[in-house]
Amino acid sequence: MKDDLDIYIKLCIQNDRAGQLKIYQLFSPVLYGICLKYMKNEDDAKDVFQEAFIIAFQKIYQYKFEGSFEGWLKRIFINKLIETLNKKKKENFFLDVFDPDTDFIEEEELVETIPIPKEKLLEYIRDLPDQYRMVFNLYIFEKMKHKEIAALLKISEGTSKSNLNRAKQILQKRILSIKNFKTA
Repeated sequence: MKDDLDIYIKLCIQNDRAGQLKIYQLFSPVLYGICLKYMKNEDDAKDVFQEAFIIAFQKIYQYKFEGSFEGWLKRIFINKLIETLNKKKKENFFLDVFDPDTDFIEEEELVETIPIPKEKLLEYIRDLPDQYRMVFNLYIFEKMKHKEIAALLKISEGTSKSNLNRAKQILQKRILSIKNFKTA
């Protein structure tokens, strides 16, 4: 697979449509899923998805065949998602306020034992305010540390932690409301 992928990448560098199609087919499910997690609706997710793939194909010559190609692609998509969300808001959408009295929810405390359909959870994540959704996705799905998130989003580490905590609180309340509704 790695050898084939390298061939497809080299074809893309030569602007070969067949190579681009192969890369698209291999990575579009994962990358579109990322777009859906970050954007509030499918139309916006599709727009970013298309724009990010165009950027990826335009910059593919910059890939050095070191490290994960999928990781390289994800970084392009996440940067495009952040850029798009920033453009959608006239004001800075991150609350650069860190409340030291906030009770942080530990990851294990986030309700995991309640069965919830994946589509419903994705809907709840999409409903989060932009600043919380962005930090939540970067931390949970992209496995980034708060220091990395803070640098990427140009916020403080405390704001990153606070936004993650608030996102978890909102999701936990929504999930618990389902549990309470089902047991009532």
